[in-house]
Amino acid sequence: MTTLDKNLSLPTQYLQYLEFERRVSPLTLANYRRDLTLLQNIYPDSLLVLDQQHISRAIAQLHRKGLSGRSLARILSCWRHFYRFTLKVRVLAHNPCLGIRAPKSPKSLPQTLPLSASQVLLQFIPQKPIEFRDKAVMELFYSSGLRLAELTQLTLEQINLTEQLVTVMGKGQKTRIVPVGQMAIQAIKDWLNVKPQKTSTLFTTLQGNPLTPRAVQLRLAYWGRKQGLNERLYPHRLRHSFASDVLQSSGDLRAVQEMLGHASISSTQIYTHLDYQQLAVVYDKTHPRAHHADVPPKKTPIKPT
Repeated sequence: MTTLDKNLSLPTQYLQYLEFERRVSPLTLANYRRDLTLLQNIYPDSLLVLDQQHISRAIAQLHRKGLSGRSLARILSCWRHFYRFTLKVRVLAHNPCLGIRAPKSPKSLPQTLPLSASQVLLQFIPQKPIEFRDKAVMELFYSSGLRLAELTQLTLEQINLTEQLVTVMGKGQKTRIVPVGQMAIQAIKDWLNVKPQKTSTLFTTLQGNPLTPRAVQLRLAYWGRKQGLNERLYPHRLRHSFASDVLQSSGDLRAVQEMLGHASISSTQIYTHLDYQQLAVVYDKTHPRAHHADVPPKKTPIKPT
């Protein structure tokens, strides 16, 4: 384990451990820092004297402020891992987060783009370098289902334009290889031809700095408005759309799991519910017994043979 600066506060030592030992992504590190700050704001004196009742009250307080069960579960996971770290460095003898559960909230289905909206989004012809970059970003999101942090950290060495593959460093430093579609490959080639700064980072600003996750979010929101989409556009929506469209056309849940980088098949199975919704729509439109009794299906005249 990396030697930590004992003069720093324990939360700061923990964040250093995550950054240098666990090598989490900058976005993950920012999320952990924010979630730890929430606990410090509630209990500013010390995090080392808290027990289960303190943690339960903190979760209840955040719940009253309107945080969802899903957000609270993420926050509680951060706190639990922090206290696990205190056990690791032998500062505490127990984890006050053990046995604490976040309130459950209804599981919402992933928000996807209709296929027609995806086509409208990507049909523009770039004119400026920033437009070439943005199109390559969106094509790669939709073609390969990458996470936001995975895409912003890509280097040129991770893209094989000839084999049409991208090597991704996912959660937990796990590597996976994902196919890249021809349209995305062409968009990346077009971007590289006009990329102002020849750096190893695949997606950069026009000044050559790595593109930040927030910048990507803002650019996608811009293109969603510009292309007239009714749906709000954000990176994970394109990832969800990729997963849903591939699953709907192939039916191969395991392959989708591998491409998304899900550790558990249960994380991928939620996309099957989207397929069931689509099947229900098709059924309602086509099956003669799907209509209500007071609204008979429209009859098609039978031509004599």
